[in-house]
Order: sequence, then structure tokens, then C-alpha cells
Amino acid sequence: MSIGIIGSGAIGTAFARTLARAGIEATISNSRGPETLKELVRELGPSIKAGTRAEAARADIVLIAVNWTKLPAALAGLPDWNGRIVVDANNPIIAPPFQLAELHGRLSTEVFADLVPGARVVKAFNHLPAALLAADPQTAGGRRVLFLAGSNVAAKAEVGSLIERLGSHGIDLGLLTEGGRAISIPGGALAIENLIRLD
Repeated sequence: MSIGIIGSGAIGTAFARTLARAGIEATISNSRGPETLKELVRELGPSIKAGTRAEAARADIVLIAVNWTKLPAALAGLPDWNGRIVVDANNPIIAPPFQLAELHGRLSTEVFADLVPGARVVKAFNHLPAALLAADPQTAGGRRVLFLAGSNVAAKAEVGSLIERLGSHGIDLGLLTEGGRAISIPGGALAIENLIRLD
């Protein structure tokens, strides 16, 4: 199953780093083009290559981690999603000045889903700081817990399987309206919780 990454900031790069450590191939992209990612992919190793947004978006699983205000532009003009899995790793923070975006009572993932029509959206990889996400998940005698939520059972199973391949322990929190709220930053009950499952 192919993997794409849209966004080469802290979270997108941390995710790419975990994939590279596990030897899993992926295409990473940003708004500035593949040429600007040469140094990053050289550092990450041969399993991660740079591509355009459109190339990354054609993968079977696409993780999107972009500054909240830039999401509409980052997702504009991409190919039809056609039921492919899109991982929402975003948080509704406007940076700077690091303020909560106005969501008009909606969950951030509901707003995000409107930008990727036809995709099967799973919320994941958003509840920990990038440094922890990039760190070795096998720590303190166990595996770091990564939460996920979504409305499509099959899509969550695929993302959960990927989390396990990366060496972490995935916990399915249910629907986006339930689990998605729990891992939302800011305010989610499980946001920033660095939990370890002991083996």
C-alpha cells in the first residue's frame, strides 16, 4: 500500500522519519516543490522520496499535516480522492499568533473532511508533539500509544495496521465525533498524553 505525505513541516517530517526508520516507502511533498525537499530526503534515506502534491495525493494512504490557514490552498486542485484513505494530522491552530481557529461549533476534522470530498478520513498522528512522534516508539519497556478515530472501520484498520508496523500501539477511539474530539488540540481529553503500553 503506497503512502503519501502532504506537508513537510514538523508533523509531516516526523511521520516521514518514523516511516524511514521502519523502511516503509513514501512520497513527501510541500507547496514549494520537490526541489526544496532534497536535503530532507537525503537525510531520511532511500525509502522516502520527494514529489509534487499531486503525486503524494495519489497514494493509497495520504497523511496531511499543513498549517490550518493553508489547508484549502494545499488541497485545492488535487485528483479525486475516490475512497482513498486520508489521515487528518492537523490541529485548528492559527500560527502565529497561536490562536484557536473559529470552527463555528464543528469539529476540526469535520471542517477538514469538506476539503477532501470522497476520501475516507481517519484522525491520527495529531495528538503528540512532533519530537515525540519522531522518537523511537519502543521506550520505557513498552510501545508508545497512538490514538486514531474515524467513521470507516476498514480505513481505521489500515491506519491501525500502519501504526503497528511503525512500532507503536494504536488505540481506536471510535467515531470522529467521539474519538476525534478526545484527541483534538487544544482541549481534547487525550491531547498531548504520552502513554506507553507495556509489553
